[in-house]
Amino acid sequence: MDDCLFCKISRGEIPSNKVYEDDDILAFYDINPVAKIHILVIPKKHIASVAHLQKEDEALVGKIYSVINKIAEEKGFKESGFKVIVNCGEDGGQEVMHLHFHILAGENLKKKFV
Repeated sequence: MDDCLFCKISRGEIPSNKVYEDDDILAFYDINPVAKIHILVIPKKHIASVAHLQKEDEALVGKIYSVINKIAEEKGFKESGFKVIVNCGEDGGQEVMHLHFHILAGENLKKKFV
C-alpha cells in the first residue's frame, strides 16, 4: 500500500530506530512508547490486520514470533518477561491498519494492558 505508514517505514521512506530487519520482517522502537521498552514488529508484506491473514501467511506469522523471541533474548528481557499485544480493527484499538505486534517489556506489566 502506497499510503500505509508501516509500509513506508519498511521501505525506508520514513526513518525508524530499527531493532531487527530481514527480507520479511522489520522491528523498530515505537515513537510513542507505553512501556519502558516498546518495540513494534511488522511484516513487510502489507496485511491489514489479524482478520486479514490468509493460509499462506502462516509461516510468516510463525517467523514473526521467532523474531520476537530472538529480540527478547538479545535485549535481555526474555527471562524477566514481556507482553506481546496484537490489536485487530478499530474497536480492538488498532491505529495503523497494517498488522503489527507490540513487544512491551522493561517493567512489571502485571496490572497494565490486560
